[in-house]
Amino acid sequence: MTGAPAFDITSLHAFYSGGGTVHAIIDRVFARLAEVNDPGIFLHLAEREALLTQADALGPFDANAKPLWGIPFAVKDNIDVAGMPTTAACPDYSYMPTADATVVRLLKEAGALVIGKTNLDQFATGLVGVRSPYPIPRNAIDASLVPGGSSSGSAVATAQGIVSFALGTDTAGSGRIPAGLNNIVGLKPSVGALSTTGVIPACRTLDCVSIFALTVDDAWRVFNTTARYDAADAYSKDMTATGYGPLPPVLTIGVPAKPDRQFFGDASMEASYEDALGMLTALGHRVVEVPFGDFYKVANLLYEGAWVAERYAAVKAFFDSNEESFHPVTRKIYGGAKTLSAADAFNGFYALQALKRAVQPIIDSVDLFCVPTAPRHYSMAELAAEPIRENSRLGTYTNFVNLLDMCGIAVPTGKRGDGLPASVTLLAPSGRDGLTAALAREIHQTAGVGLGATSWALPPTPTITATASPDGMIDLVVVGAHLSGMQLNVQLRDFDAVFSREAQTSDAYRLFALAGQVPAKPGMIRVEAGEGGHIDVEVWRLTPAAFGQFVAGIPSPLGIGSISLSDGTVVKGFLVEPAAIIGAIDITEYGGWRSFVAAQRDQRARSAS
Repeated sequence: MTGAPAFDITSLHAFYSGGGTVHAIIDRVFARLAEVNDPGIFLHLAEREALLTQADALGPFDANAKPLWGIPFAVKDNIDVAGMPTTAACPDYSYMPTADATVVRLLKEAGALVIGKTNLDQFATGLVGVRSPYPIPRNAIDASLVPGGSSSGSAVATAQGIVSFALGTDTAGSGRIPAGLNNIVGLKPSVGALSTTGVIPACRTLDCVSIFALTVDDAWRVFNTTARYDAADAYSKDMTATGYGPLPPVLTIGVPAKPDRQFFGDASMEASYEDALGMLTALGHRVVEVPFGDFYKVANLLYEGAWVAERYAAVKAFFDSNEESFHPVTRKIYGGAKTLSAADAFNGFYALQALKRAVQPIIDSVDLFCVPTAPRHYSMAELAAEPIRENSRLGTYTNFVNLLDMCGIAVPTGKRGDGLPASVTLLAPSGRDGLTAALAREIHQTAGVGLGATSWALPPTPTITATASPDGMIDLVVVGAHLSGMQLNVQLRDFDAVFSREAQTSDAYRLFALAGQVPAKPGMIRVEAGEGGHIDVEVWRLTPAAFGQFVAGIPSPLGIGSISLSDGTVVKGFLVEPAAIIGAIDITEYGGWRSFVAAQRDQRARSAS
């Protein structure tokens, strides 16, 4: 179809609003399927006529009523779609669901159209994408490389531009590894944010439904549509999709210390990761190296004891009577669980709890983490030579995430020196999906990389505004050590504060560097209008309960008062008692605490040289 739009949601909706039809896009889906000619991607396709009927039932284009109106998507074949068989890549396990999985239902209600069910590592066990009795999906960028798994078909379908987005699942990295290896976005939500009702479990306590998309905006739109509490899912959590909006000016980003980084001989992947860290620094963020040994120890637990037994428990009755139906590698993994005891499981839980305590101070010390999505690309030949080892190595930076109850998003960072895709994954504690996605968006836009394996360019996107915060939240102006990237900003993170915006005060304030404060702090005091300066500040938002607790902990001589901003608004924020500025240094001319600190640092550097 000449002049067909790109398949990102913004481009498709622009096409529809200009008079384009869903029929034309459905035709393009099937034409693209024929062009790609990869029999390993889909295990079941919707009938074209049925899709046309669904398209007609959507009514006139209305993206407000249906935010995914006319958007084609695919579903990993361990997630139920009514009227399409669910196999989990095991033909003998196949059944025909009569109801959609909760996430599929929500997407259909939002106007999206299911194109088909996609291939996977059998029972979502693997990170390589080749443990299937069906034809293997080809890596969308280089067919000689593994596609990544277990959500191989969903990632390749998205990367090839057959669908706009696809659902996968993620227990050990299955929603991130194939995204990174195919140059697309892979959003792994906080555990429980998306319902797993209608999903065949791998490890039910860890499983997530994940989202593959061409852009971060698309992934977030799908997340925002599907992040709903589901009473039918015992592991569902009521988690509002918030935080996707303006980023704090300076984020503290933890990265593995250089001695702890593992790339298994892939110098190009190592170089591309260094380039990504340089990008983050250039964007103004603070990159800090942290020890990663205990994170790797957590990762190793996933294929030991408790969680191997949990995989076996999910399909025990079927496995015990149908072992020969399993892929040889999958059968070996599940069969090994038969030798495990309850004591082995509890020992695993104890080991995990000890490691959680060990890594918590590291997690608390940063806003989020940036790790390589995969340590290297593997060829199909390399995997055939070492199938278990290479699968395990692919999970180096992913296996620990769900065990530590973190959210994450894989995002392309450009091309490596050899032309293969480079990717990093951003990780944060549960509930901070919006923060990781917002930074991923900034990275994707800065990298300017094309979409998947297509010729489509990353579309120009407007500045995002903050997603809706819960009603009743209170704005708080911070001016000194609580600014993003400063020593005390962690106190705001501890109260789940959400960054709102950068701002300036009216000209009725003067700023002082206070004496004897550890860590160093400024004090801001009100003066007559015109006798002060416009001071750079940040506005953060807290719930009333968090605001009260935060304010109660503020030590003298600081306090909270009403601060007039240059836009005419009045917001509660930090002021200082007049007595505290006796002997303090007036630093109003610097325009803000961050500028003063930078000037002091530069002066020390000049003196040292």
